[in-house]
Amino acid sequence: MHAATFHGPGDIRVESVSKPELDSPRGAIVRVTHTAVCGSDLWFYRGQSDRDVPSRVGHEPMGIVEEVGDDVVSVAPGDRVFAPFVISCGRCEFCRKGLHTSCVHGDGWNGDNGGAQGEYVRCPEADGTLVRVPDRYADDEDVLRSILPLTDVMGTGHHAALRAGVDAGSTCAVVGDGAVGLCGVLAARRLGAEQIIAVGHHEDRLAIAEEFGATDLVSERGEAAVERVNSLTNGGVNHVLECVGATSSMETAVEICRPGGTVGYVGVPHGMGDGLDLTPFFRRNITIRGGVAPVRAYAEELLADVLQGTLDPSPIFTKTVDLDGVPAGYAAMDEREAIKVLVRISS
Repeated sequence: MHAATFHGPGDIRVESVSKPELDSPRGAIVRVTHTAVCGSDLWFYRGQSDRDVPSRVGHEPMGIVEEVGDDVVSVAPGDRVFAPFVISCGRCEFCRKGLHTSCVHGDGWNGDNGGAQGEYVRCPEADGTLVRVPDRYADDEDVLRSILPLTDVMGTGHHAALRAGVDAGSTCAVVGDGAVGLCGVLAARRLGAEQIIAVGHHEDRLAIAEEFGATDLVSERGEAAVERVNSLTNGGVNHVLECVGATSSMETAVEICRPGGTVGYVGVPHGMGDGLDLTPFFRRNITIRGGVAPVRAYAEELLADVLQGTLDPSPIFTKTVDLDGVPAGYAAMDEREAIKVLVRISS
């Protein structure tokens, strides 16, 4: 089979690698038809996080089940499925609590599982991980395009909104205009927020935020952004979604959060331990809630909305490539020529 592999900063190659084989009665082999390049992939691509060289990459698979183990009951060969970015068993203490990212049997899609930016993956825990797409939608390309973000960014934006405490009638702000931030806007609208302030730096992305339900757009940076948000509200908001993961974005989040409010953070931490001052959180009784999103816990709920046509995150995909185009997809995202890249591998 062929799969994208990481060979160092800026060096993604599509190479011939070994096809994963079924090795567990609870497992499944999935032929990947759709996947994506994630903003978090750019950390290793830019040399800003460590990663083995070479290593297979990708963590957002959708495809067709090819083979299942004897103990699998939820899916069968021929089923269309998608999978969250973390493998989970569905039966341990943490999965039962809806914290699938802390699964005691958890795993990722890299290494000998196949790498989700490749032709096949092995899921060692099929029943706890794979989500079946109803047959009537299994070949509907428009619907599949809307479902694919549920593997990561839509579930992550939803987690940010929930952790921030967004509910009907809320006024909230979303810090970050990447795919997760845009999905955070969608999630806040879905939860009934009345005022949604999108804070970002790119006009094209803020235009999508407006399409997704943002009522106000803030393109200023630093203190100017804080002043702008405060001018749009009664001195800040009670609910902030932090969707970047940098010290500067967290500082913005706390500065626009009202005393007693909540910051829901889901941005992959990058340098957040380098000088982040917790004093404002302490003095103003601001709650910080969040972390890596257990998107499997939200999969069925969000899938139902996609299938009934009330949720469509697909506009975050602004570039589509085939498997051979994955290196170009990384470059496009790195150069901010694309918000998120969809990889169409096969039918």
